[in-house]
Amino acid sequence: MLQLPIRGRLKLLQLALFFVLAFLLSGCVLTKIVTVPMRLGAAVISIVPVAGNTAHEAIDEAAEAVDAIPL
Repeated sequence: MLQLPIRGRLKLLQLALFFVLAFLLSGCVLTKIVTVPMRLGAAVISIVPVAGNTAHEAIDEAAEAVDAIPL
């Protein structure tokens, strides 16, 4: 098996970390990280009898706007 020197292994690790972070912070994943808790909160709020559906629709509309951000 090929043994890389310490610097080579660190460079390889940094490169791998860079690509993982670039993937995770891409637009689709980043907006989903923000909008999923918004949508879950809206689902919980929609249980409230009088104002629940109105609040749910407002939060869902805001989540749609965040999803539409071109990243």
